[in-house]
Amino acid sequence: MSGRTRTRACPERTCVGCRERAVKSALLRTVAIEGHCAPDPRGTLPGRGAYVHPVPVCVDQAVRRKAFPRALRVPGPLDVKALRHYVEQAEGCNKVAESSM
Repeated sequence: MSGRTRTRACPERTCVGCRERAVKSALLRTVAIEGHCAPDPRGTLPGRGAYVHPVPVCVDQAVRRKAFPRALRVPGPLDVKALRHYVEQAEGCNKVAESSM
């Protein structure tokens, strides 16, 4: 026996809002599309991606720190309305699911 385990390593990414490392599946990938910061939950949209926890606190921190344009390497500010709407919807769904348990 070589002492190796058969578990696969889980890829980790850093949240651009709180700067904490987390498993990639726990974060939401975002991409820049025509001046907008768009959510990419499936992770299939083309282009450079930035990862953020899908909670309003981390999104707000990333906007305040101007982390999205820096991480996505785009000039100027990005419109994050679509991203905020997606995160609020996802959070609302989670609260409904938790209350039904």
